Amino acid sequence: MPEKPNFLFIMTDQHRADHVGFGGNKNIKSPHLDAIANRAMVFDSAYVSNPTCMPNRATIATGRMPSTHGTRQNGISLDWRANTYIKSLRKAGYRTSHIGKSHLQNIGISKQGMLRYVDYTLSTEAVDRELAPEWDMLEDIKRYRTTASVNLPGDFYGFENTNFVTSHADICGGHYYQWLLENGINPRQYQGISNALNRATDWQQIYQTRLPVELYPTTYIGDRVVKELKLAEADQRPFFIHCSFPDPHHPFSPPGKYWQMYQPEAFDLPQDFYQDHSLSMPHVQKMITNRGRQLGAATDPFSPTEDQFRHALAAEFGMISLIDDTVGQIMQALQQSGKADNTIVIFSSDHGDLFGDHGLMLKHETHYKGLTRVPLVIYHPQHQPGRSSTLVSSIDLAQTILDLADVTPYYGMQGFSLKALLDDPGRTLRQGVLIEEDEKNDPFGIGHPLRIRTLVTAEARISHFQGMQQGELYDLQSDPQESHNLWFDANATELKTQMLIALNQEMMRVADLCPRPNFSA
Repeated sequence: MPEKPNFLFIMTDQHRADHVGFGGNKNIKSPHLDAIANRAMVFDSAYVSNPTCMPNRATIATGRMPSTHGTRQNGISLDWRANTYIKSLRKAGYRTSHIGKSHLQNIGISKQGMLRYVDYTLSTEAVDRELAPEWDMLEDIKRYRTTASVNLPGDFYGFENTNFVTSHADICGGHYYQWLLENGINPRQYQGISNALNRATDWQQIYQTRLPVELYPTTYIGDRVVKELKLAEADQRPFFIHCSFPDPHHPFSPPGKYWQMYQPEAFDLPQDFYQDHSLSMPHVQKMITNRGRQLGAATDPFSPTEDQFRHALAAEFGMISLIDDTVGQIMQALQQSGKADNTIVIFSSDHGDLFGDHGLMLKHETHYKGLTRVPLVIYHPQHQPGRSSTLVSSIDLAQTILDLADVTPYYGMQGFSLKALLDDPGRTLRQGVLIEEDEKNDPFGIGHPLRIRTLVTAEARISHFQGMQQGELYDLQSDPQESHNLWFDANATELKTQMLIALNQEMMRVADLCPRPNFSA
């Protein structure tokens, strides 16, 4: 292999590890992703550092925990001065391109919308950032709703070429929205449930978009990636292409044939769909009590009915199959470019989805593995395929990519390179994976926003909720489905103590050790 390999990093949004063929799912059609996995190292125990879009995407970019890089929740843009592995690649001579959903910056939560969470009446903040006005508005969805060009810097967190597809499903904005307008398509006449060709009757998040397949965001991204491969082919520099699909995040709005590809009645319910939640957290019990009703916003978790679950699953599988077909076209273009033998392909997602597990749906406020475990595949042309059950994390991706590119990591990175696992998949890198979550809301009514810290080991999972006497403890050896909460079980006192100590140790390990002020590493 030449000195510098190329990279194609394919990412999906809100995609569970088992909603793909190579993840063990026998109902879904994903032959192209499966083909990549069959030639790659598949990581079966890959977890997120945060089960929310912006915090975990920022962690993937920086190799640092949300509590360290500062993007702790959706609505907080990644500090413009933050170092990223993309910046390091560019400095090392790479052509760096992003196509699709970035979400390193806020795309829709206005400053006014944050007023109830942040005291903006104070005249100054803890840190005087001295950043340019509107530095954090580059992905704002409202800025792209005309054909007028949006002036972007020549370096977006390290990307020299940037094409945004913001938001989710068929309601995406960004450069994609402007492309629709330029081609005589009025998005207001095509996007959203009000224009849907078909819809599920019992939940507003499931419908067949009026957009045809050729105008759908997934297709747009695939076409742009193919064009970028052709541009990169003519460039003498090695390339790094970030191909980021907004699907299969809800709303579930597959186009054309993908709406009818899967039949809801063909799916079985998860075995714990009607789990006994008498020992679960209070907000989970409230969701179960209100089965079929989404009590909060469209992004909030809830307990679906059987019909809601089955119709959502059929629609989501359709979205994934469209992604898979698009990935097949991208891989064909890569092969035709003559660069395939020198290109490392990575596939992963920013977080998962509860999707019926424990009778729950969507994300936030819980750390069940359906939400925290994601698909992760690394194909390296000079390494043998295999599977690894070693605990790995999304925080490891930045350091891994730099290691594979033979680029020196920067000070302050907190993950581990997975390069050694490509040859030795059984090697142990860490004893546990730390997962953080800091929300804006207060579902417990205890006077402060929800804050969760979780540690997952090969033996157990513990989740500590700030301000709560109750938490979660699961023995993963005897209860891999996380169905029996042992938090108050006297027989689990030793396990609980060991896990709390291990959680505390890991939280201290990732605390910023930089002698400079925070966020400057």
